[in-house]
Amino acid sequence: MALYALLVAGALEALVPVLWILSGSLQSAEQLYKGTEPIPHPFEWGNFATAWNEGGFSQYLPNSLLYTAASVLGILVIASMAGYALARIEFPGRGAVVGAILVIMIIPLPASFIAQYKLLITLGLANTRIGYILVLIAGGLPISILIMRGFFASQPKELEEAAAIDGASLLGTFWRIILPLARPGLVAVAVIQAMGVWNEYLMGLVLFNDSSLMPVQRGLTNFVSAESPQQQILLAASLIAVLPIVVFYAIAQRHIISGLSAGALK
Repeated sequence: MALYALLVAGALEALVPVLWILSGSLQSAEQLYKGTEPIPHPFEWGNFATAWNEGGFSQYLPNSLLYTAASVLGILVIASMAGYALARIEFPGRGAVVGAILVIMIIPLPASFIAQYKLLITLGLANTRIGYILVLIAGGLPISILIMRGFFASQPKELEEAAAIDGASLLGTFWRIILPLARPGLVAVAVIQAMGVWNEYLMGLVLFNDSSLMPVQRGLTNFVSAESPQQQILLAASLIAVLPIVVFYAIAQRHIISGLSAGALK
């Protein structure tokens, strides 16, 4: 019982900032600065309309949807195949490859920004959507490969042996038998990477010269001004920015624990 009470207390503590943002987004500037009304009255629904129009979300939101969908799809395809190869195929240097992936994960991502930017310039992909997506895919692959490797390693080999007896090729076994069984792991990777890509801002700030290509987080900076702070509009904009990824997480959350427990923790 004490454990459940502790978990409930922890959940309530985590909800306090969310409730504060929701309350502040529905208040006027005067109410917010006074801080005397935790429950707004009346509700200032116009804050959301102002945030949408002045924050440029009609431009930035589709950008983030594109970046998230494309990068997560690329990560799933590459990580699933690489993870399966590292889990099932014996080849010289397999342990070294896994070790290299672990080393890459230790390196802070900002440390690679200059090298990535120079590489994109060399490839002619600087300040382009495809270049940004490729960088996002590269950044999300190490942890995703390890999760999928652990998931595939936990699956019984008898399924693959039976498929081989029936004449299935290695690639056919992977696509038709193994990959469908890996749905929990794939969903876990998709959710983790989607949250990371959606909340990414610094990399886009470095790689993009054209503000029209920036992700949704760029819209929040329109309300950060020392001359005319608009805290209530910023809070409303924050809710708009996080709503799509929260909905996605809520839909896929039941697969996360099963995917991680069957994958990275094995």
